Amino acid sequence: MIKFVMCLTRRSDLTRAQFQDYWRDQHGPYFMKNADIMRAKKYVQSFTVDTPLNDGLRESRGMLPEYDGVAEVWFESEEDLMAGMSSPEGQELGAALLKDEGNFVDHAKSSAFIVREEEL
Repeated sequence: MIKFVMCLTRRSDLTRAQFQDYWRDQHGPYFMKNADIMRAKKYVQSFTVDTPLNDGLRESRGMLPEYDGVAEVWFESEEDLMAGMSSPEGQELGAALLKDEGNFVDHAKSSAFIVREEEL
């Protein structure tokens, strides 16, 4: 299996709570209703916790500020992901998801990539 990972930064006009509420209550259910079109097998939203621990982690390592959340979507293979995204329905859904992300995500400050998990 492979995983599509998005590290998300909220739009500057939203609080973290507003970002998380929209992502959880609007975008997430919309994606899940259509997950079969994209051939997605699993979808997980990880919400960043407001804690001084994040400041300590960032400062101790000289890192950039934390993201507001991380989305993970599992697929059987790259080929399966590409097939789901390239179908007419997948292209239509992809465009709709991207448009909806504009309601809560700052794409210029976010990141997306494909990974393969290796459990140790």
